[in-house]
This record gives sequence, structure tokens and C-alpha cells, in this order.
Amino acid sequence: MTTIYDIAKRTGYSPTTVSKAFNNYSDVREKTREEILRTAREMGYLPNAHARTLTTKKSWTIGVLFVENTGAGIRHPFFSAVIESFKQVAVAKGYALMFISKDVGGKQSGYLENCRIRGVDGVVVFLSDYDDPYFRELLESDIPTVVLDFETELSHTVCSDNMTGALLAVEYLAGLGHRRIAHISGGGNTYPGQQRELGYRTAMEQQGLEVPDEYVAAGAFYSLENGYAAMKRLLALPQRPTAVFASGDLLALGAVMAAKDQGLAVPEDVSVMGYDDIDLAGYVTPALTTVRQNTGLLGTRAAELLLASMNGPGTAQEALVLPVEIIVRDSCAPPGR
Repeated sequence: MTTIYDIAKRTGYSPTTVSKAFNNYSDVREKTREEILRTAREMGYLPNAHARTLTTKKSWTIGVLFVENTGAGIRHPFFSAVIESFKQVAVAKGYALMFISKDVGGKQSGYLENCRIRGVDGVVVFLSDYDDPYFRELLESDIPTVVLDFETELSHTVCSDNMTGALLAVEYLAGLGHRRIAHISGGGNTYPGQQRELGYRTAMEQQGLEVPDEYVAAGAFYSLENGYAAMKRLLALPQRPTAVFASGDLLALGAVMAAKDQGLAVPEDVSVMGYDDIDLAGYVTPALTTVRQNTGLLGTRAAELLLASMNGPGTAQEALVLPVEIIVRDSCAPPGR
């Protein structure tokens, strides 16, 4: 069995330095740490997790809170991409991820109790019931947390500039000449959905365009099915919109399907614009014009914030807002083209 002494002999570093490299001590240079970890992998060394816990007083585990009731779960391309980028940073620093719930051993408790029992060093929240008192209990505890796509002063938060993204989307469609622009909302029960609808309404007002009540169609849960149903309602209006801005790409793709099933061409008869820029957006026909969120950066910055908080308790809470951009493809065109 390979030991740290074998690795020390192979690399020329002291056993103490090798141990510090495994445990992410700040006084070990990154180049040295990478060399030691590479050699350890080559030699098939597996550090003893229990020994690491006793030595560092850490579990080397990050809790993941993801509560989603639509059935899509982390299969949704946006969440899966963000979680993957978060995982890459955490794993590179020696941490494992563990999903947490309110159930421990088949008995309902709470998120905080679950985290205490599991001994997690920190928690990342990708999605939750934000009105749940158990969720607030976790945020008010001394366990470091970072929350994505939410606004709270109790935790580090990371999100894209949702309102600006919606503003840019409406400005782009108005720039093509559209005046009847509808919105498929992601639902008022999510922070991104609220912000994107607010951005849509603000941009429409700035452009001097009316927003009839029926021009905002609910497409909760960001699914193809809800986008399809919302688009059918919009197309049935006496004065149907010439362009539709959807709060998510899956909603937009559902809207495109509904338009085609109604015998309409996209973008010749109606333009459709999405939000997220999931991988599929560039491969459908027509390729989807959308607002791009940088999922890699969202996950990476969330991981960096949480790791810094775990290793330096008492740091001030940060609220990071990351920029977005318009990706122009084929699903939008001037009206009546």
C-alpha cells in the first residue's frame, strides 16, 4: 500500500509538505501541490478520509440542497451545467458532494439537523422552497452557505443579471421592428422569473410599448410543455404578438413547437427568443436566439465563494451578479418578413 512517505520519496518533498498538500494548506505553493497530487494519482494513493477528518477537523464534504418538484430535477440542462462546473472546482480542492434533505434515517428533521449529522463543511443551494422555515434555519446557522439565483443577506449569493438580460431581449426585438412583444414568464415563485418579467415590463415601458394583461403568459417550471401551452394561448389572442420572449430556453423551444403545430413559421410569422443558451439551443431548427448565462462561471464563482467562506469564517457576505449577453441565431426576424 502506498503511503505519504512513498510519495515524499518519489517527489523529493518532505512528508509534512505532502500531508499539507493533501489537506489544502495555504503555505504550499499551487505548483507543488499539483505535482504531489499528480504523483499520488500515478502511484494509486488514496488518502484515508477518516484520518483527514481527524487531522483537519473537516469532513471534506459539501452539502448540496436541490429541492425541485416538477420531476425535471438536475436533468434540466441549466442546473446540470452549473452543478457540473461547481463540482469540478470542489473536487479539485479535495471535497466530495452530498445531497441533503429534511429526512434523516427515514425521519423528518430539518436541513440544519441533517447537515450537523453529516458534518458537512458548507452547503450550496441550487434550488429550494425559499419560504420553508427549515431553509431559513439553515441560512441563519453558522454553516457557510452560498445560494444561486436568490436574494438574501443571510448567505453568499450568485446569480446572472436577470433583469438586464430581459431588458436586452426586449430591446433586441424592438430593434427588429416588433411592437407586439409578449412574454412567457418562468413564474413569480422564482427569483429569476420575477426579475426577468420585471425586466420585460420595464423595457416595454421604456420602448413606449403596451403590455396587455394577456401578453404575459405563465410558463411555470421552465418546461417544454408549459412553453407549448403558453404559446397556444398567445396565438389564440385576437391580436396575437409578432414576437415572444420566453423566460427560459425550454419554454422557448416549446413555444416554437406550438407555433409550428398551428401552421406558423418561425421567425417568418412569429419571432421567438429564449433565455439561458442551453446546448440544445444552437442545434434546433431554427437555431434559437437567446440570452446567454455563463453556467461555467456561475458554478465556478459559487464554489470559490463557498470554499473561501469555509476556510475563512467571518468573511462578509457577497452578492455576485454576473453579466449576460444576447446570442443571435435564426429564430427572430423583423415582423412580416
